[in-house]
Amino acid sequence: MGQGIAEMLASRGLDVIIIERSEERLAYGKEMIVLSLDKQIEKWALTQSEKKLIINRIQATTSYDRLAECELVIESITEDLEQKKAIFETIDQICGADVILASNTSTLSLTELASVTKRPDRVIGMHFIYPVSKIDLVEIVRGLKTSEDTFLQTKHFVEEVINKKGVMVFESPGFVTTRLICLFINEALHVLEEGVASAEDIDNAMRIGYSFQHGPFEMCDRFGLDSVLAALDRMFREYGELKYRPSIVLKKMVRAGHLGAKSGVGFFKYDKDGDRI
Repeated sequence: MGQGIAEMLASRGLDVIIIERSEERLAYGKEMIVLSLDKQIEKWALTQSEKKLIINRIQATTSYDRLAECELVIESITEDLEQKKAIFETIDQICGADVILASNTSTLSLTELASVTKRPDRVIGMHFIYPVSKIDLVEIVRGLKTSEDTFLQTKHFVEEVINKKGVMVFESPGFVTTRLICLFINEALHVLEEGVASAEDIDNAMRIGYSFQHGPFEMCDRFGLDSVLAALDRMFREYGELKYRPSIVLKKMVRAGHLGAKSGVGFFKYDKDGDRI
């Protein structure tokens, strides 16, 4: 997601600084961005000169100190509350007082993230939907102390600067999109468990019958089975309702390392570029 957000912002003409925890992760991230741009060139959606401009707008480092140059920071690490809190505590000390600190979290509490900073009014959620470059929606999530000015600035950035549609959401586990799509996927898993239909036929039924771009199982593969499991687990703990309890099939596949497109196998198989085989 971080790679996708960085690529999208640079393609909109913005200068971007990517921060990773190691040089190896930085090299991998830059390689994936180049691969993504090359695939767009193959489809005639981008030119070589446009690719060069995008890459030149992206700088990569392992030093948090570079954030002192930024006007907006978007955190997009794995859904681990303690890790995110540690990052917010660090960047709060580096960034200027007026800088907005945003998180791409899909399930965690913005209020709790904001609590470790000295600017809880400047902390907000910007939940991008995968794939970032193709989905023109951002959930703008208000924590308990997010100010109206922070919300309006973020909405302006989303709608006027990067030309996406922003929907306002008040903090709630899963927000709107994650909450609904994970329930959809989980129910499809129950249908599969019961032997009602195969994964392929369930996907075809929803894709053809209801004009979904992808069926629930291919969606799950592209989101990452581990990410879907983590989101369901957190919503189950927060809400305490059985409808959020993850399917045993999902748990088994994650334990087996079948994580979807990123591992090459999930409910379906994928090549090294993440294209379905």
